[in-house]
Amino acid sequence: MSIQQAVDNLIEKSKTAIQKNEGDYVGEDGLLYCGKCHTKKQTEVIVFGMKRRPMCLCKCETEKRDKEEAEKKRIEFERKVKNLRRAGFPESNMQEWTFENDDMTNSRVTNAMKKYVENFDEMKKQGKGLLLYGSVGTGKTFAACEVANALIDKGYPVLVTNFARIINALQATFEKQEYIDSFNRFSLLVIDDLSAERDTSFANEQVFQIIDARYRIKLPMIITTNLSIEALKNPQDINKQRIYDRILERCHPIEIVGKSKRRNKIKEEYNNMQEILGLN
Repeated sequence: MSIQQAVDNLIEKSKTAIQKNEGDYVGEDGLLYCGKCHTKKQTEVIVFGMKRRPMCLCKCETEKRDKEEAEKKRIEFERKVKNLRRAGFPESNMQEWTFENDDMTNSRVTNAMKKYVENFDEMKKQGKGLLLYGSVGTGKTFAACEVANALIDKGYPVLVTNFARIINALQATFEKQEYIDSFNRFSLLVIDDLSAERDTSFANEQVFQIIDARYRIKLPMIITTNLSIEALKNPQDINKQRIYDRILERCHPIEIVGKSKRRNKIKEEYNNMQEILGLN
């Protein structure tokens, strides 16, 4: 096929790409115009010295195409976010722990979490994460999950897990290094309740391997723990020292203080049951 034939075929295809609709008209320049938006549905080009008039998209057809493409991208992105959220949370109720569902009883921490999300691109570049520490039930895990959910909404892959779950999985697989390496495909790794895992040499080594892997390639982590900052800075065990040193270098510490939300919830549920059972 010659170049001229190829051009002719392309032009013929363009003629059938856009149909002439009711109301369309031919302008003074001899070109077809859209009867709705009154812009050209046909253009004029010179090919090998010959005048050609292939069809083109008018303004309203261009807007329709762009709208359809935008809607397609929106649906694809929503599907991606849904899959990321399903993969990122081992417990589905954590998917509801969002900024929208925050009771703002600790607005200082909530606002800090929002700032971290807003600046995540820079945090990711620096490999900077967060260390949320404090007493039991004060909302450390909720705050970490707020960040995770917000980043997933933006399309980042995030995993929320804990070392107890990780170590159980490692004991059940022969591909331990492959499993550990898989965590590095997540832009953010949230590890909940550090120090709640079994205190064995095997467990400590796996904890170190995971922390060290992200430390070396500067991928951010958010870690929650009931340990005090003093215990993290001055561990008695050399194995824990090398773990905590890496965490403190990469994760900015934030103390979470306040009344135990967990105890308040238990108290509310107790009072509700008392009322239902007529025991008040």
